[in-house]
Amino acid sequence: MSAPSWFTSFLRSGQRSFAIAAVLAQAGITVTGSVVRVTGSGLGCPTWPQCFEGSFTPVEHPEVAALHQWVEFGNRTLTGVITIITALTVLAAWFDRPRRPRVLKLALVQFGGVVLQAVVGGITVLAGLAWWTVSVHFLISMVLVWYAVFLVGALREGDAPPRPLLPRPLMALQGVQTGVLGLLLVAGTFTTAAGPHAGDADTPRLQVDIETVAQLHADLLFLFLGMLIALGFALHFHLGAARKRYWLLVAAVLAQGTSGMVQYFLGIPEALVSLHVLGSAVVVVATAGLWLVTRVRDVEGAGDQREGLRSQSEGSSVASHA
Repeated sequence: MSAPSWFTSFLRSGQRSFAIAAVLAQAGITVTGSVVRVTGSGLGCPTWPQCFEGSFTPVEHPEVAALHQWVEFGNRTLTGVITIITALTVLAAWFDRPRRPRVLKLALVQFGGVVLQAVVGGITVLAGLAWWTVSVHFLISMVLVWYAVFLVGALREGDAPPRPLLPRPLMALQGVQTGVLGLLLVAGTFTTAAGPHAGDADTPRLQVDIETVAQLHADLLFLFLGMLIALGFALHFHLGAARKRYWLLVAAVLAQGTSGMVQYFLGIPEALVSLHVLGSAVVVVATAGLWLVTRVRDVEGAGDQREGLRSQSEGSSVASHA
């Protein structure tokens, strides 16, 4: 496949920017999705892929308020923006020289994930916003945020297999902690599903006691934070270069926990729901960023590049490295 030189030059020079944009866009669409939910606009466009039968855009309708239509349509439109961004990441990886298979695979995950999300979003609408479809929709976005961070990181790493920079037990601890983060996100979707913001007034809710699932969600957060404290002591002695990433993650987790408690005690106000969703994405980004600096990928055939790659990690932010 050949392409004009100006186009390939544009793709190569913008490769890192496209990857960072993918992180922001994948996180951002979760926030716009929460706005759809808290405004009750989940069925503002009651069909899919069209907004209404015969129209892809909102139209005047006696049973659906214009605000709800445009909120839902705006969220769908952002999917188109993410599709363009992720397509650019794939093209940039394809035309890069030498072509790097791992970078291309991570870019394809982003593009394929957007296609999958479009399908799941359609199922969500056709299923009348069934709570489990909304939960799956959100969790896929969090996985895509994680791998978008890895895509940015891959652009500054070598292509050799990852080499741990911490002792085996600490690497295992970090792996378990990441699993706890997954459970924490799942519990968060259950809490939302049992809460008052269904996305539409007629949508059935998850029939469990919200206090029970909220307590489970809080317990998992405390478990995650406890493991993070233990990891912090280890990082202090074994990998000082990761301290900045570590404290960014601690700040994100504490802010998220605080917003969750305030949200709960204030009766789950709409604005705090969206802020909490944004916080979830930030915690995922920060966790993935810390993951990246605890292992290194050498440049194959170029000898041991550990120190050079580590110094790159120290000098960049979570978003810029990951």
